[in-house]
Amino acid sequence: MHWMSRVKEFFGVQDMTTGKPMSKLIQFSLPLLIGNLAQQLYNTVDSIVVGKYIGDTALAAVGTAGPILNLLLVLFMGVATGASIMASQYFGAKERESLSRVVGSTIMLTLFSGLLMTVVGYFASPLLIGLVAPPADVAEGAVTYLQIIFLGMVGGGAYNILSGVLRGIGDSFWPLVYLIIACLLNIVLDILFVARFNMGIAGVAWATILAQAISGALCLIRLVRMKDIIDINRRTLVPDGPITRRLCMLGLPAGITQALFSMSAIVVQGLTNSLGTAVIAANVAIMRVDGFAMMPNFTFGTASTTFVGQNIGARRIDRVRKGVKDLTKLALATSGVLVACILLFGHGLIGMFSDTEDVITIGIHGLRWLSVGYIAFAVSQVLQGAMRGAGETMVPMWISIITTIVIRLPLAYLLAFLTRSETWPKGNPEALFASLLISWLLGMAMTVFTYRRGAWKRRLPQDLLMESESY
Repeated sequence: MHWMSRVKEFFGVQDMTTGKPMSKLIQFSLPLLIGNLAQQLYNTVDSIVVGKYIGDTALAAVGTAGPILNLLLVLFMGVATGASIMASQYFGAKERESLSRVVGSTIMLTLFSGLLMTVVGYFASPLLIGLVAPPADVAEGAVTYLQIIFLGMVGGGAYNILSGVLRGIGDSFWPLVYLIIACLLNIVLDILFVARFNMGIAGVAWATILAQAISGALCLIRLVRMKDIIDINRRTLVPDGPITRRLCMLGLPAGITQALFSMSAIVVQGLTNSLGTAVIAANVAIMRVDGFAMMPNFTFGTASTTFVGQNIGARRIDRVRKGVKDLTKLALATSGVLVACILLFGHGLIGMFSDTEDVITIGIHGLRWLSVGYIAFAVSQVLQGAMRGAGETMVPMWISIITTIVIRLPLAYLLAFLTRSETWPKGNPEALFASLLISWLLGMAMTVFTYRRGAWKRRLPQDLLMESESY
């Protein structure tokens, strides 16, 4: 087992306040990247099984449910972001007691928010699906899928939030292991429930929540066993008022940002639904491929938050500048390679989800529109992640509001209106992708401007603020 100990040493808890920033960031990011790959595989297998074994209508139903599900998960997103920022800063500052109270309060918030989401989401599912007005045959499957997913909210929330805490203290290895376990279990259960037991969309949903419950439980066990770093006991599990308030305040902008993305997706989903089942199914396939293309961007955004948070906690502002530059270069190079692969193999990628020629054609055109945007989004994620690590979560939120609400939504409907034709009486589906690309490019420009301007530094302690004036 010598090789296993070497792997744990390389991918174990990372103190990113020492050593070369690039090597530390690669060590931390590689498990995250593999984990995000597993997460996308998790979602992609669902879509492939649905599309191949059940049909395009079922694939469209899962796609219709997705944006609504994401909207109701904003509570988890907020808790996870706040907990990750606080955990990274207290870990960097070596404040064991405060770190333990953050983790304990986060565990209890995960439980309460999961139960709340289960109740609200289950009973609101028919109403929420009705708001986007999908075709009747799509709506029925979407409601079924959404309600079952909400029954497993505690497990899903536990993984998403507690893995964020683990990454905040520099542990990206074990969340990866748990995610791979969940992914493999999900694949097996997908095939078993759908292909063998003919459970349809319900089978896919049950496979997902069972796998998520396992990964969430494993994250909790890992935190309890990290006795060399934190103390999880009855005392620290009692929610700490000031810590909980700060956690929520830090996480609120991220939650609002996710809510805006989700509400935007729901509104655009309404436009997508009006264009027909083929467009809905193609959009689902595009979003699954999009998940893989976005994977390194979100990975490096998380790494940026943890790196900056730890180094600010350790009063190492000098390392922040070097680390963010290195990470931006790494993100650009990785995204460039993935974009090249998408452009070369787009037909085969979309063809995994559907055999319908119209679906494949629409999907290929969509990927071509979005490919350039992935590189721009890489820059935005790294710089916004750095701002969040410093405790500045408002600026990324405002950028999201402008790009999503002010730019993307009106532009999608305007372009759809301008591209109406006999073939597409309600607008060409390429309007959906063109509007998204434009919003990403403008978002990158705003992010670079605000980061270089340095307004986010106001969140730094006074001594670090003075030191960073030359930054």
